[in-house]
Amino acid sequence: MQSKVLLIYTGGTIGMNRNPQTGALEPLDFEHLLLFVPELRQFDMQIDVHQFNPPIDSSDMSPQLWTDLSHVIADNYDQYDGFVVLHGTDTMAYTASALSYMLENLTKPVIFTGSQLPIQQLRTDGKENLITSIEIAAAKDDQGHARVPEVGIYFNGSLLRGNRTTKQSADEFKAFESFNYPHLADAGVNITFHQERILKPDWDKPMTPHFRLDNNVIIFSLFPGIREDLIRHIIHTPNLKAIVMRTFGSGNAPQRTWLLNALREGTRNGKVIVNISQCMQGMVEMGRYDTGFHLKEAGVVSGYDSTVESAVTKLMFLQSHYDDPQKVREMMNRSIRGEISEIR
Repeated sequence: MQSKVLLIYTGGTIGMNRNPQTGALEPLDFEHLLLFVPELRQFDMQIDVHQFNPPIDSSDMSPQLWTDLSHVIADNYDQYDGFVVLHGTDTMAYTASALSYMLENLTKPVIFTGSQLPIQQLRTDGKENLITSIEIAAAKDDQGHARVPEVGIYFNGSLLRGNRTTKQSADEFKAFESFNYPHLADAGVNITFHQERILKPDWDKPMTPHFRLDNNVIIFSLFPGIREDLIRHIIHTPNLKAIVMRTFGSGNAPQRTWLLNALREGTRNGKVIVNISQCMQGMVEMGRYDTGFHLKEAGVVSGYDSTVESAVTKLMFLQSHYDDPQKVREMMNRSIRGEISEIR
């Protein structure tokens, strides 16, 4: 039986062209993109297209558009074997993380990809990224199950777990990396799937889509000289429910009494404060140093080895489902989509 893949074009560099008046790159219609990838006609599968209208620069991505994207996948879920989402690189890791939470018990691949150069340019990386993503989205095992039943990002020969991935370079073709989790697959002459690293869904249960997100959350980074009045302004922001706090090293912060008091006050008032390291690799261990231990005493929750993109979208997802901040804190300490490693 012929495989069917739905290609969802949201916009991004892969489908952009240079405006002759301004010289800036801007998104074009997907029909233009297809003209530059005649290789797609060689696939022995059905490839259909859904296009965002109008296509967007990924800097304009939003929770509402994540909901729209989830609806597109949910509405077409039974008709296709897999999905490829063409997306700008700047916020791709945020969108892939959000979709991983919004699509519960995913039994089919949702593969995000894009490019660093527009597809009509001679040296574009877009062709290989697109073609291999389609192959991965259609790949099945001997039982007829999808080889990669989860949200992934494919770029430059590597398939990465979506909610483990961060954009690491604005210039290199290797734009993304999952620093705290190994690759799900590597593509050379052949595509090697690392099945032991890939999520295993309950094949007997349906995929459950979720369409609600609560974006009453903020991210801030600690730095030497951070001001008390600004932190207190954040802590007292009306309607703010959660804070992703980017700390030093393995989860450390300045030992300022005012800072610990502010964090303690925020926790006491129902705000969920999650500790994420500013380092790209490694894990928050709040019991390792005295500085981290004091944060834990103030009610700050460890984000372990989560990315910032994954932590903030997970909070949006959890806040839309649970009114109790303590329940949100408990769920942040659990891996619900493979987003954090086994807690030590």
